[in-house]
Amino acid sequence: MITCPCAGFRGKDRRARIAAMASIDPGRSIDWGRTSSDYAEFRPGPPLSFYERLRALGVGIAGQRILDLGTGTGVLAREFALAGCRTVGVDISAEQIEAARALAQSERLEAEFRVASAEDTGLPAASFDVVTANQCWLYFDRDRAVTEVKRLLTPNGALVVSHFTYLPRLDPIARQTEELVLRFNPQWTAADWSGDVPAIPRWVRGDFTLAGAFVYDEAIPFTRESWRGRMRACRGVGAALSPAEVERFDQEHAAMLRASVPERFHVLHRLNAHILRPTS
Repeated sequence: MITCPCAGFRGKDRRARIAAMASIDPGRSIDWGRTSSDYAEFRPGPPLSFYERLRALGVGIAGQRILDLGTGTGVLAREFALAGCRTVGVDISAEQIEAARALAQSERLEAEFRVASAEDTGLPAASFDVVTANQCWLYFDRDRAVTEVKRLLTPNGALVVSHFTYLPRLDPIARQTEELVLRFNPQWTAADWSGDVPAIPRWVRGDFTLAGAFVYDEAIPFTRESWRGRMRACRGVGAALSPAEVERFDQEHAAMLRASVPERFHVLHRLNAHILRPTS
């Protein structure tokens, strides 16, 4: 693994990106770096079934060169490395990248992590068979990210855009927790997701063709502690609230869980992925 020359993202460029993300939850800045500790420990990645379905569609095969955009703590990149892929993960948050490197080292995985944006990775052209973006495409500048992905992909390469999201309209634990998040952060716009997954992403606009897709539901196991940690790492909590607000939220969340759920439980999630190939 290497140290990225673009560590300047700690400064002006990173502040500009955080300010731009305020339009997602109006009036709230979003800084994923503040969630890195909880994210690394409690934010689960997609289950093994997700990677099995990707492999059936030709993604995640040993030897493939894969770039994971908005990698966070490297959840996808590390799983692909474990499968024998040559992986690189990029993220604008230096704290997230530090966590990703530490996790990869502890797992004895060969994966490279860089502080860089999805729109300007600084990586060589035509150097990846697959580019992935899990649960993060909405944070990118769409036009610039599309241009960068096309530059980075080899001929016949693919972009995989995926999501791993709990279902508040179907799962009562998720719904109760979201109601609590909204009490602390009414600006949070991710609540009450309908679960709808389009046949092809609306932002594609002719730049890509659909090569494959899947959508399915799976109940993911949690303990009270791990669900609390997962929600502290939520955009509406750890990435947006003050430390004191996060602490108060967590205390109320703990009390709510003690009163309503057993120590171990499951939360229903929907997983989906679109495999996209550039049109030109």
